[in-house]
Amino acid sequence: MAREDIEGSIAHATMLGECGVLEKSEAESICEGLRGILGDLESGKLSIDPEAEDIHTFVEGELTRRLGDAGRRLHTARSRNDQVAVDDRLYLKREVGSLRGQIREMIGVLCRKALTYSDAVMPGYTHLQRAQPVTFGHHLLAYAEMFLRDEGRLADAAKRMDYCPLGACALAGTTYPIDRARTAELLGFAGPTRNSLDSVSDRDFCLELSSAIAIAMVHLSRFAEEIVLWCSWEFRFVELDDAFSTGSSIMPQKKNPDIAELVRGKTGRAVGDMVTLFTVMKGLPLAYNKDMQEDKEAIFDACDTLRMCLTAFLPMVDTMKVRTENMRAAAAQGFINATDCADYLVRKGLPFRTAYRIVGSIVAYCIDHHLTLETLPVEQYRAFDAHFGPDVYDAISLEACVNGRKVLGSPAPENVRAEARRILKRIGMSET
Repeated sequence: MAREDIEGSIAHATMLGECGVLEKSEAESICEGLRGILGDLESGKLSIDPEAEDIHTFVEGELTRRLGDAGRRLHTARSRNDQVAVDDRLYLKREVGSLRGQIREMIGVLCRKALTYSDAVMPGYTHLQRAQPVTFGHHLLAYAEMFLRDEGRLADAAKRMDYCPLGACALAGTTYPIDRARTAELLGFAGPTRNSLDSVSDRDFCLELSSAIAIAMVHLSRFAEEIVLWCSWEFRFVELDDAFSTGSSIMPQKKNPDIAELVRGKTGRAVGDMVTLFTVMKGLPLAYNKDMQEDKEAIFDACDTLRMCLTAFLPMVDTMKVRTENMRAAAAQGFINATDCADYLVRKGLPFRTAYRIVGSIVAYCIDHHLTLETLPVEQYRAFDAHFGPDVYDAISLEACVNGRKVLGSPAPENVRAEARRILKRIGMSET
């Protein structure tokens, strides 16, 4: 966090100079020295001393080496407690912005694919059993909705961490006439924190961010699990590009969905980071405690894990080949239009429960005689109930089943296209 630490110090020194706590010329000299240190660190001319206690003491020590006593004055009216708190917030604000951008890219890929496959019929599942027909576009938009919520959670977390703790000092503020609002303004915060004890002991922003990241990783894991299933010979709904799969060391026919499996596995790591942070904080009295040093490894790892997984997952989904013919063939089996067959009888005047029972008997008959609802002769339909007529085949066609579901949120292709375009507009992305 060298950049964040130095940025915080520049803002602090600037404010001290404006308030008269330091001479303006001295504050300007400190700021210039800090910019030089940052430039040298980023160019590689200067390396962080591993023997330094922490980044704060390293920067202050290097500044003192360059400026003498002026460097020692930088720490006036602050503590490492409020210093590390502001460094954390500055760093994580940037991380959140980057992660939100990646999630929006993921949503964009899903919406564009949904437009392409808005009418590609596939089975919808409950309990991993074929249930009712949907479209692949509709299925993808379910994940777009999840990631929209993830992006919103990250935005909320960023909003609540956007307050500057500098000036809270160790725990009780300072007697120097400083301007905390000015420091917050210089660092781009919405304002200063309002209680000095809370300012240095608050890590809610880490807990909230880790929770949002864990939920996003769970969504990626669920999607990864479906991709693993879809790639199997039992499904064969999609085929991953070779860049996102590997072969077996001894079985030449294998094409393993390694990236999806790794993302699924990394989810446990992100959830573990969240549990670590909650466990660290659960028993801490006010104000600062050394336990809080454990926050960084966990929250940084959570951010890195989500970023890494999104970096690999996004192009994997974008480049995967969709086998619409296999999806359509799977949808034609399993009697997933049975509900529509019952609805057909309801439209003829039967109560739904009566229709449900009749269609259940028809399905059992079809199974025993190796038939489907589409291939069962109309005469046999009428043997179960006289309300059946030749128009039953139109009612139970998979396309009719999908196209007729036009209620908001349902999988009719026109709904899918409208929803994909609505989401793309919401996140500021184009259809191409």
